[in-house]
Amino acid sequence: MSESLAETIPRMEALAEAQGLKFFPVDFELVPPSFMMEVAVYGLPVRMPHWSFGLRWIYQMIQHRMGHSKIFEVVFPGNPNRAYLVNTNSLHENTLVVAHVLGHADFSRNNIAFARSQDQVGYHIVEQAASHAHRIEEVIKEFGEQRVEQVLDCALSLEPHIDTQQPFNRKEFPRKNVVENKPEAEGFQGRFASLPGEEAPPTEPRTSQAPIPPKPEKDLLWFIAQYAPEMEEWERDIFLAVRKEAWYFQPVFNCQIMNEGWASYWHSRLLREADFLPSSMYVDCMKTHSDVVSPYAGDQQVALKLNPYHVGYVMWEKIIKEQGVEAARRIMEQEDDFGFIRNHLSQELADDMNLFSFNAKRNGEIKVSENSLDDLHENILAPKFNFGAPRVVVDELQKDGSLLLRHESGIDGRGLEIERARKVLHYIALVWKRPVKLLTLDAQDQEVWISSETEAA
Repeated sequence: MSESLAETIPRMEALAEAQGLKFFPVDFELVPPSFMMEVAVYGLPVRMPHWSFGLRWIYQMIQHRMGHSKIFEVVFPGNPNRAYLVNTNSLHENTLVVAHVLGHADFSRNNIAFARSQDQVGYHIVEQAASHAHRIEEVIKEFGEQRVEQVLDCALSLEPHIDTQQPFNRKEFPRKNVVENKPEAEGFQGRFASLPGEEAPPTEPRTSQAPIPPKPEKDLLWFIAQYAPEMEEWERDIFLAVRKEAWYFQPVFNCQIMNEGWASYWHSRLLREADFLPSSMYVDCMKTHSDVVSPYAGDQQVALKLNPYHVGYVMWEKIIKEQGVEAARRIMEQEDDFGFIRNHLSQELADDMNLFSFNAKRNGEIKVSENSLDDLHENILAPKFNFGAPRVVVDELQKDGSLLLRHESGIDGRGLEIERARKVLHYIALVWKRPVKLLTLDAQDQEVWISSETEAA
């Protein structure tokens, strides 16, 4: 790390604390662009091996080479936070990044969704993910790459299907229902039973087989890990590892606009207050800030993809201007993007940012929709529901071991790609080793059952 940046970091941290930011320690590390690309693709410095990450690598590399993507930093919330900075970025870029990371660190320590997630799964996800990867490498040596890949195919295809409203460490469902036997209290029999005399002998409570699950279960990773009829321990380990990592990333996904906006607001404010920076560096930093929070890419005049840095920054700036920092902190602590957008993105702000809804046809034609503010809110938030995946629940575990799933289309408002769903069902059947079926709606909104093309024996 350069001497100038090494000197700047503690001074910026002291300034952030003086401005009221509260964060766990941050470990900053300079890394080469190739390492940063891997982190951006895999989501973590070391992660379980799977072919799908290779596809993400190709996409990210194409975007980077076409000039559509520049990665300034990657930060992993925890205690300590882990922040990676690109060693080929300029000093003023990395100075801005340090201030930006401190905003993220303040957000992740104090936001209720982040705090709950880290309290449940631990504050050391980087180390945990490396341990998961090491465990899977051992399993590959023992059971072979093809067999392990089948389990990873299934687990990673179900990555969005967790339920963070439930505790991370859950108990199994009760296997039996207990019903107390009580004498009838109506008519003659009831009056006779109430007469003085010997008490009737006590009766044993009746039991019956409890349905599994007792109500629709949306945490598919947990359910399969607990109830797959013939799942081996190493297979269960993979499912639970994928679930833990998905649990960690859930608040990152659900708070992206708030979090990036908060970090952008605070890097701007900290740089403005940092009198220890040379004036020329401040000017260069603010030029980079303008690029980060720009609503458009390059010289484009219309953006068809929302920039969370821009939208979040503008919203926090208005909230703090009108309500003050302490009010903003209360909002930051208590809400995620769903509450933030619905409660604080006004029509005035939407007009100022030129936000609009549109429909894109397969032939490339784009038509702007004349929708209400509520429609705009839902269009922004729709990709965030359930990690952007259709909401599918376990409806019933049948006596013969068959697994019945149901697509809750009335809740998520999404259609289902039948062929893709059938492929995922095939993955599940290979692990479940029993028939797996899914109830959904076809193009005519009629209920239809689909299953894997080849169910495992």
